Amino acid sequence: MSITETTAAEAVSPTAFGAALRRLYFLRFALAVVWAGLLLSTAADEGAFLTTLLVIYPLLDAAAVLWQLRAGPGRGRSRAAEWVNVVVSAAVAVALGVASTHSIGAALAVWGIWAIAAGIPQLVTALRNRDAGGQVPQVLSGGISVLAGAAFLVQGLGDADSMGGAAGYATLGAVFFLVSAIRLRGARRVRAA
Repeated sequence: MSITETTAAEAVSPTAFGAALRRLYFLRFALAVVWAGLLLSTAADEGAFLTTLLVIYPLLDAAAVLWQLRAGPGRGRSRAAEWVNVVVSAAVAVALGVASTHSIGAALAVWGIWAIAAGIPQLVTALRNRDAGGQVPQVLSGGISVLAGAAFLVQGLGDADSMGGAAGYATLGAVFFLVSAIRLRGARRVRAA
């Protein structure tokens, strides 16, 4: 079964939702690693390729959160944090596209603001999804996003000349998704036993 074929009945159970999250987290890990590698190849070069990469990353984030919303219907809780994440990520894609045409520093400042704005709902979402298991890395990731975002903002306002830090940030995020996926697999096995 693919990620998009989870039925509503399956998605309601914490076990099925945990399995769906595991698949999503493995996918997010792979995409983030590839994206970071591509960004490192062009981190200091202004141009269309950098702009494209900067726009793609938040759009992937928004798509993943939308999928997560679809995979977990009827879980009996507010999904405001997830919807905020989707809206913010879509707006950031546009802002990064515009900012990267001005300067790398402007793009890095926008990236920092986004990291802060995305980190807060990530913390909230991870805390709410704790019944699915494997959420400690996501809590840590959300906290690190807020701190790293503040650093990116300061660097961007200081007219930084490279987006290399964003590649490192994405790689760290990828590691957190990988750890979460592995923990979800372990939590699933414990529940099955």
